[in-house]
Amino acid sequence: MTATADSGTHTPTHAAPGGSFLRQPRAVWAVAFACVIAFMGIGLVDPILKEIAAKLEATPSQVSLLFTSYMAVMGVAMLITGVVSTRIGAKKTLLTGLVLIIVFAGLAGMSGSVGAVIGFRAGWGLGNALFIATALSTIVSASKGSLAQAIILFEAALGLGIASGPLVGGLLGEHSWRGPFFGVSVLMTIALVATAIFLPATPPAARRTTLADPFRALAYPALAVIAAVAVCYNLGFFSLLAAGPFALPEAGIMQIGWIFFGWGILLAVASVALAPWIQRRIGTVPALIGALTLFAADLIVMALGASHSGVVTVGIIVAGAFLGVINTLVTEAVMGAAPVERPVASAAYSFVRFTGGAVGPYVALKLAEHQGSAAPFWFGGIAVAVGVAVMLAGARTVHTALHGDAVPAPHSPEEAQAEALGDLA
Repeated sequence: MTATADSGTHTPTHAAPGGSFLRQPRAVWAVAFACVIAFMGIGLVDPILKEIAAKLEATPSQVSLLFTSYMAVMGVAMLITGVVSTRIGAKKTLLTGLVLIIVFAGLAGMSGSVGAVIGFRAGWGLGNALFIATALSTIVSASKGSLAQAIILFEAALGLGIASGPLVGGLLGEHSWRGPFFGVSVLMTIALVATAIFLPATPPAARRTTLADPFRALAYPALAVIAAVAVCYNLGFFSLLAAGPFALPEAGIMQIGWIFFGWGILLAVASVALAPWIQRRIGTVPALIGALTLFAADLIVMALGASHSGVVTVGIIVAGAFLGVINTLVTEAVMGAAPVERPVASAAYSFVRFTGGAVGPYVALKLAEHQGSAAPFWFGGIAVAVGVAVMLAGARTVHTALHGDAVPAPHSPEEAQAEALGDLA
């Protein structure tokens, strides 16, 4: 990444008419591949949660800390990603993050207690923070095409990683709960080599960011609104991931893997195809409100039907479509919500999003232990409903930040998309 890109003034080149945004430099594909593996870590442990609880004699709420430690450390570490990358350059930051993931995933696989696995998942979260925050800005600056196309490519990697994580976790977890952790270490080693070879050296940024920059960014109302909404929807998101397997007591490791694979496939398709289609027709803010409302409703339906495995299964899979739309639109909105460098905006948003959402899995499974299998879905549904209320209250603020004060005149979907992408870029 060049200094220009780090400073937020980089203007992505636009693909030639008729060209495909899939025609990217090898460096972009190397980072995108690493993103796929990094995002596997989110859903990788889903199929083996019950197995870890059984083998390590842990309660559901204890194994939920595999999510909580990972996200809490990742969220706090987001505050230092800009400080690190602007001093040593994007490539060294990416490689450092990859090395940390390789080491801590391997150590988690060798652990003999649930406490050790939780601790090593925290180290994994640190590596993920350094990698993911830097990867998005690297793909944006190195890719050919518009900002929106670069974000779609990033979201496609996210979706593919999230989709394949549960399946890989199930396939390897059938042999041993340790298998998925060792599998990540091997795959990340391949990603490390590819990134080291194909990504050109990147010098430090012209302006070095500080720890205070993300907090200053949150002073912009639109970014603060989006971050608050993200906390609410992440509480629902990770409550679903943590509680889903325990709400399916008859399901085996591979059954859970396939269910969450279906969820991840819908998430990936919605991120790449559905979100841009909806955005062109109704705009970013209305699309976000609609997707959040549907996700909240889905969780509430799961709460009402928690005793029926079919309802829970369908609810998990369908949720992927809503989450895919939300992820893509929120990522785009964050990039245009405040007049600050993109890495700073991303760090500020991710800090609030992950640290706030980290309590979700633990609270959800504590509720399940004391109130029954429906309680986590009620908790997640209510949290996302609060996010809908926050988004409605801040809708004008976010719209103004993305599009300016003028009320947009009626025009075609194509013109609306071009205008929106121009504002975001």
